[in-house]
Amino acid sequence: QVQLVESGGGLVQPGGSLRLSCAAFGSMFSINAMGWYRQAPGKERELVARITSSGSANYVDSVKGRFTISRDNAKNTVYLQMNSLKPEDTGVYYCNLNYGRNWSYNAWGQGTQVTVSS
Repeated sequence: QVQLVESGGGLVQPGGSLRLSCAAFGSMFSINAMGWYRQAPGKERELVARITSSGSANYVDSVKGRFTISRDNAKNTVYLQMNSLKPEDTGVYYCNLNYGRNWSYNAWGQGTQVTVSS
């Protein structure tokens, strides 16, 4: 059983910054990647950023240059530093952990709300 514990969401003004954290606990093997997805009201969940166990990161185009994903392998924790936030970044952010052979298993956090508004 894998549990993901997220923190760091909140309300911020446009142009502000937030840092999300997600720590993974439990029985995991062969972690492939950790990442962040978000879901805005009325929209589908989308991948925001993901980082593999080797440190390779990818981002959705809309956040490139503003968001940075990083991870601490020793702590099984992933971070998302979000700068220059825009109202369109508003949504529920979900942490994701992919593990196992052939990228077979996914675990999800409970979600943390990020609201960008003046």
